[in-house]
Amino acid sequence: MTTAPTLLTPLSAAEIQAIEWLYRSFSDNNPNLLDQAVTPDWQDVPLAPGQGPGPQGLKPIIQAFKTAFPGMQIVIHEITGSRGRAAVRAEIRGTHQGEWFGIPATHKAVKIALHEFHHLQDGRITHTWHLEDWFGMFHQIGALPPAL
Repeated sequence: MTTAPTLLTPLSAAEIQAIEWLYRSFSDNNPNLLDQAVTPDWQDVPLAPGQGPGPQGLKPIIQAFKTAFPGMQIVIHEITGSRGRAAVRAEIRGTHQGEWFGIPATHKAVKIALHEFHHLQDGRITHTWHLEDWFGMFHQIGALPPAL
């Protein structure tokens, strides 16, 4: 017995907008955009060091990012998925002008690869799993230990 393939429903305009608002909250230095992008009980996995739960827990992280990387932008290269699920390939671009991970400002430009998976419901993000290339950032600013 052969079954027909399941057709996936594309992401809705509201889901795409919620994803864009999430990244704009960083690029526009407007943490309050999170309130429109994510649910009040949104789960960010893994939490950053010192990050609290939900959107309120991420807002101080956005401020710390903008202190360390003023003018930082998140460029979305690709959003793919189906209703309720999305994957994002993006890049954080900025100049390291303040302390980050205990490393003093180097004034070097960085590009940090960002890969995230989101679950969405009713046009808002409920869960985000993310992976940033911090090792690549350390290499770009010269903060890696010397080669053996």
